[in-house]
Amino acid sequence: MAGARGGHDTRGATTGSNTARAAIAEAVGTFLLVLVGTAVATAATLGKNTAGPAYDSLAIALSFGLVLVAIVAALGQTSGAHVNPAVTVGLAVAGAFPWRAVPAYIVAQVVGAVLAALAVWGAYGARAYDVAHLGAPAPVHGAAAPYIFLVEALIAFLLVLTVVATTTDRRVPAGSAPLAIGFALAAGVLLGGPVSGGAGNPARALGPMLVAGTYQDITIYILGPLAGGIVAAVLYGRVVAVAATPQTAPAATMTPPTPPASATPRTPPTASGAARASDAAWARAKNRVSGVERDAGRVQDRGGSPLTPTAALVPTAALVPTAALVPTPLALVRPQHLDSRAFRGDVARPGAPARPRRLRVAGLVGVGVVALVVLASVAGFLRRGDDERP
Repeated sequence: MAGARGGHDTRGATTGSNTARAAIAEAVGTFLLVLVGTAVATAATLGKNTAGPAYDSLAIALSFGLVLVAIVAALGQTSGAHVNPAVTVGLAVAGAFPWRAVPAYIVAQVVGAVLAALAVWGAYGARAYDVAHLGAPAPVHGAAAPYIFLVEALIAFLLVLTVVATTTDRRVPAGSAPLAIGFALAAGVLLGGPVSGGAGNPARALGPMLVAGTYQDITIYILGPLAGGIVAAVLYGRVVAVAATPQTAPAATMTPPTPPASATPRTPPTASGAARASDAAWARAKNRVSGVERDAGRVQDRGGSPLTPTAALVPTAALVPTAALVPTPLALVRPQHLDSRAFRGDVARPGAPARPRRLRVAGLVGVGVVALVVLASVAGFLRRGDDERP
């Protein structure tokens, strides 16, 4: 479509400006997520309280989950409220987000996390920087790298699986995404807190680390969530989304019970209007065929040439059986919007373009890379266990 001024094409400019606005929304959402979560974590580390005892591990997990509920509800309609590079990459692998917007989203998320770390530093002072490291995640109780990688991947797996399921599958009830995603993050932080600090988000880890200058296991805090998010997206898109709850046979196909012998026979139901019309057409066709055959016999007896075969003189519509005119029960028809295959592109969704093959190839390559990383981590874990064994 040409632009209104000068006939220039404005599609690229419109797409770029929309991506920029969505990226700003991502920066705002990530800023709020990291600000609330790391502020509570910093207050817990410093022993600060509002009334009663100071915050504990449960308060940290709830702070991340509750603020994410609000962020998804407030910004989900503008940018999708990813606020996590693992979610962005996972949705792109699943084909639910364009790859061209991934770099802008990731940069915006990291910028928002850095600004949140600076805000925590300004709110809690020098001790937040020196003692709590602005809420940056760190291994707990001397956890080894394989444990950290596994836990971070599991947190992102839980989160991304929930995000992909609630935002791309039409069978999921509308409005359930904010609560489900927020609870998933809270559960993930509770899961990984005692091992890795419970980040599950490369931006949430990078922001405080960059500002506080602590880079311990920074590569694991980046690769672990990305690996878990990719596995979750591929698993749901290729396996889980195409499944449906097993159901019993429809009532229309069940054999009716046999009435007892003493029961009074009922009058058979009256044929429908369509069936009666078809029977009448069939009777007229038979009469016409009989007349044509009689005329053909007379001509043949008089030495003339035989007439056209009778089958060619019968209209096609008259030969349609009565059963073909009976409509199919609506209970046996599966609406397209309930077909889970539409998620992966086997059934075209209304108004959605076909998924390019390169996205599928990228997903398979991502699964291979994740598998290699997981195998390398398991091998390192086993080697470390052998070294520590007496």
